[in-house]
Amino acid sequence: MSYVYFNPNPSGKRVGDCVIRAISKLTGQDWRSTYLAVAMTGYELFDMPSSNNIWATYLRRLGYRRFVISDTCPDCYTVKDFCLDNSVGEYLLATGTHVVTVVDGDYFDAWDSGAEVPIYCWTKEFD
Repeated sequence: MSYVYFNPNPSGKRVGDCVIRAISKLTGQDWRSTYLAVAMTGYELFDMPSSNNIWATYLRRLGYRRFVISDTCPDCYTVKDFCLDNSVGEYLLATGTHVVTVVDGDYFDAWDSGAEVPIYCWTKEFD
């Protein structure tokens, strides 16, 4: 389990596009393609691409499912803890203010978000 620097933003920006960066990593798409697809979902549903409803709709359409993370310790279960508990698989974690991708126990982000507290995760079950 470790932090892996990942920032596919063509301008190297680290703020405001975490949803696009995380979905890009999760789906294997480049940043531009991801942004356009999520933005088109927003256009279709008359909302901004950063709206939780918009990117959630986009992920659902790709076959991902959302799961709530238990809040038995709502302030102490971190992204790092999630990685330790999920050493296999691909996940997108959402906190109250951030989104990060986990792949096989490593978390990929433009900054070390391991201390953030995830609220729910998205994953895709493969056959």
